[in-house]
Amino acid sequence: MSKTDPIADFLTRIRNAGKAKHRRVDIPGSRLKTAMAQVLKDKKYIADYAVLEDTKQGVLRIQLRYHQGKMAITGLRRVSRPGIRKYVGAEELPRVLGGLGVAIISTPHGIMSDAQARKERVGGEVLAYIW
Repeated sequence: MSKTDPIADFLTRIRNAGKAKHRRVDIPGSRLKTAMAQVLKDKKYIADYAVLEDTKQGVLRIQLRYHQGKMAITGLRRVSRPGIRKYVGAEELPRVLGGLGVAIISTPHGIMSDAQARKERVGGEVLAYIW
């Protein structure tokens, strides 16, 4: 379990579950991870997610999406790490694979995709690239 970088742990658990062909993956819950899962669901990279209550912090259960036996997510990359943060302005928002992927951005208005941040004209910290 990663204590210093929960976002990298979130992405790694999804990547490993996809390689093992699991239908779902359980991740320790947080509001940040739930917001990231919502972006992935909106962009149709995952089928669904649910927050399960337990005695600690809760569990985020993600239902992975497959198409013809292959996971919908072909790649994940952590961009801004605890040692090297990457911030961008509204004019510098990245396009992942020319717009075919999605960048998850942490903005003052919450966690959102790069397209939504571009539409609302806000910048922020680039958390991850998904394609």
